[in-house]
Amino acid sequence: MNKQKRMQNRKFVSKDLKIKSWQSIESLFIDLEKRRINSITDLEKWLQDRSELDSVLEENLAWRYIKMNCNTTDKSLTDDFNFFVTEIEPNTSKYSNILDKKFIESRFIDKLDKKKYYLPIRTIKRKLEIFREENIPIFAMLQKEEQEYGAIAANMTINYNNEEITLQKAANYLKNTDRNIREQVYFLINNRRLEEVDNFNNILTKLIAKRNKIAENADFENYRDYKFIELNRFDYTIEDCFEFHNSIKTNVCPIVNKINKKRKESLKLDVLKPWDLDVDINLKPPLKPFEDTNELINKAVKCFSEVRPKYGEYLSKMNELGFLDLDSRKGKAPGGFNYPLYESNIPFIFTNATGNLRDVVTIFHEGGHATHSILSSSLELVDFKELPSEVAELASMSMELITMEHWHFFFENKEELIRAKQNQLEGIISILPWIAVVDKFQHWIYTNPKHSIEKRKDNWLKIAKEFGSDIIDYTGCENFFANTWQKQLHIFEVPFYYIEYAMAQLGAIAIWRNYKQEPEKTLDNYEKALKLGYSVTIPEIYETAGIKFDFSNEYVKKLMNFVNDELAVLYEY
Repeated sequence: MNKQKRMQNRKFVSKDLKIKSWQSIESLFIDLEKRRINSITDLEKWLQDRSELDSVLEENLAWRYIKMNCNTTDKSLTDDFNFFVTEIEPNTSKYSNILDKKFIESRFIDKLDKKKYYLPIRTIKRKLEIFREENIPIFAMLQKEEQEYGAIAANMTINYNNEEITLQKAANYLKNTDRNIREQVYFLINNRRLEEVDNFNNILTKLIAKRNKIAENADFENYRDYKFIELNRFDYTIEDCFEFHNSIKTNVCPIVNKINKKRKESLKLDVLKPWDLDVDINLKPPLKPFEDTNELINKAVKCFSEVRPKYGEYLSKMNELGFLDLDSRKGKAPGGFNYPLYESNIPFIFTNATGNLRDVVTIFHEGGHATHSILSSSLELVDFKELPSEVAELASMSMELITMEHWHFFFENKEELIRAKQNQLEGIISILPWIAVVDKFQHWIYTNPKHSIEKRKDNWLKIAKEFGSDIIDYTGCENFFANTWQKQLHIFEVPFYYIEYAMAQLGAIAIWRNYKQEPEKTLDNYEKALKLGYSVTIPEIYETAGIKFDFSNEYVKKLMNFVNDELAVLYEY
């Protein structure tokens, strides 16, 4: 996977291009706009050239975003990112609309392969429907303001044991077997979060106003309805999301309560408090799967390689080329991501590892995304590589569960391996209600955009309690609980991008179930699905993977029963 060999050979954009101003790339857009298309061959060449330009621009933006997140304290990196979104993107957005029209209005469009170009044509038609030139400067302002949350969150620390530590590192103490330590750190973390409550509320209020204006300009009743169109949710509806919420409430929440009840009993507690949720239920010391990120990478490579050798090779090459930044440090943005680079065709993985089990899961999650990026990198157009989340997260979440069958590289002790698997499965079950809460909360936010901060708090509490566990006692922590939504980066930076995790999680469970029965056949189907990128519909991709795109009550119940049975087996050890 040599970087130079994988770089696309540019045929339209100069290999020496430096994007220092709009003028440095304007001529390329003018060429595409003015070019005469006299045949089907001309049209396909025009599409390829446009895709090449898109890949160059998207990778340029990607590196600006990656560097900014790796060091939020360097103002020049933030300025570089903001320059692109305020000076470059408003102009490319205008031309994108012009080029979309040129493509759709071409007299040769009907001669294109209908199956091959079905999705790009469908997507472009939808983009044209909702495009409004007056929204361009609003989008530019939004991109800047959305980063305010991450900049604040990146620099949130607490002082514990005379050491200043990030909140990610502090969270490791919530696994400590000493309940007093857990409680103390829990309050330190959440009191630090409370210091930013007003800031985060004000940021979201500003974002809601701008997002609502975008929807109004595009003739939508609310931003929720607009966003569903913008996200190209062709294969399910708003009503389907509500059905999914109910399926989770009916089939998952009772299992979560059961897990919490077992936890309370095992810990011999009269009251289960929020600082008791991460400690081992038998009061074993926290799992320590690796000491540093070098060990994390080495063990992950071995694990990936045991699934299939090429998966390990992918991660090794990314590491060799410097396409991994895994350490947690002050000034680094929170969270983790895999950023596909459409020209280099090698993705970049960003995480905040602190030496716990969650970091192991994260490297396999982001490694699943990376595998997806690499397997789909040979697709002809950027349009085929830009994945909907329902597909992207299927790849990553499936990899979490597939690799779980090979975690012995991280946990040589069988008891520790069992604990790790228990933790993973409990986490999968427990996250689904949280996703439903966040999604339902956003439906309320954007269908009630003029709400007060007090109303926001009241409705969060109402929705959170609807899906919450009555086993957990938040007495004395009510203010923390009322603002827990502020931990969710997606609400600020990528609105409505979260329910897809739950949909993909169901798909991942189905793939894991198949993998346990027929490993090689399942991996073959998995790879076939990933190589499709987004060249066919979501249901077709899931079908290629050997599973269903379904989140009905019956299907959710069936898959939850499977996970619950697997968890019961682990409990017996």
